[in-house]
Amino acid sequence: MTAAPQASRTAAVPQTIGFLLMDDFTLISLASAIEPLRMANQLAGRELYRWFTLSLEGAPVKASDGLQVTPDAATNVPLALDTVIVCGGVGPQRSVQREYVTWLQSQARQLRRLGAVCTGTWALARAGLLDGYEASVHWECLAAMQEAFPKVALTTRLFSIDRDRATSSGGTAPLDMMLTLIGRDHGRELAAGISEMFIYDRVRNEQDQQRVPLKHVLGTTQPRLLEIVALMEANLEEPISLDELADYVNVSRRQLERLFQKNLHCSPSRYYLKLRLTRARQLLKQTAMSIIEVASACGFVSTPHFSKCYREYFGIPPRDERLGSTPVDLVPVTLGKEAAALLQSASYAPVVEPVSAALNALAQARGEPTYASVRLRT
Repeated sequence: MTAAPQASRTAAVPQTIGFLLMDDFTLISLASAIEPLRMANQLAGRELYRWFTLSLEGAPVKASDGLQVTPDAATNVPLALDTVIVCGGVGPQRSVQREYVTWLQSQARQLRRLGAVCTGTWALARAGLLDGYEASVHWECLAAMQEAFPKVALTTRLFSIDRDRATSSGGTAPLDMMLTLIGRDHGRELAAGISEMFIYDRVRNEQDQQRVPLKHVLGTTQPRLLEIVALMEANLEEPISLDELADYVNVSRRQLERLFQKNLHCSPSRYYLKLRLTRARQLLKQTAMSIIEVASACGFVSTPHFSKCYREYFGIPPRDERLGSTPVDLVPVTLGKEAAALLQSASYAPVVEPVSAALNALAQARGEPTYASVRLRT
């Protein structure tokens, strides 16, 4: 998969991002996408990013929790955007109007990067802008999108960055996506600093999966299979044999194999191994447990066997997985003349377009101890 184009770390012009608010968008996803941009500016001590919220008519848009957001501009205001991110939420099938589709297609013709959070992916797909791309969406919308848009390579990953498209599932997943993009633009130190400011212990990457409830995948048609998987999940440290699992739900070993192959497209032993390795990955990234302790906690009789299975499944050994999540220390610096001049001139922004909230937020952050605390790599 080819990564999205990277902006120069030394670029003098900040990147401008427009957030298109759909009716009943999820507020947590919008905040998870915008707040990393604000903190990037604060830690860098200069405006790396600016953002605008948009709606069709410029009228307030109601979020799924009932709160209203007054956008900065209507979509017909000619803003010099680098990226457009669609913010979706409840009921994307009914909230994606033809006007949204037309506007998004016009943005694509202007070669702007396109993204989506939560169910905003539906809007991009309906506009035909995700055909041939890998894309992520909230798991509640996954099955419907697979049926409606077969040309889109939908995935259960938390977020996907494929060339000039960046899509994420809902909740806090946009935070991980934005931190990844910021890290590509301006270096890992800045992304790590933002993570620390938000008390975010681990930035999840593109390989992390949504935990899609099995009931959502199978419905209520396979109660025995659901019961078996629940038993597996409850017994990761001391795995139950397949014969015992079959006995628990009163089926034969052969029937058990058929249940898994038909509904989950793998053997029960393979599915059980996946559960144990996924749990091991969480422990490696989120705890200080040794590799030996992680192996034992996930039902592996020896560390070499655990390492072999882990490498075969994830493509890297457990040791490298842990090294990859090591935090980076912040490098304190003093405020430069360029940043000070930018803030002093903030009140003289052009009036031909709305003033981004980024400059006001940056000005207010001058008194924070972390202001300009990260040195960007040049």
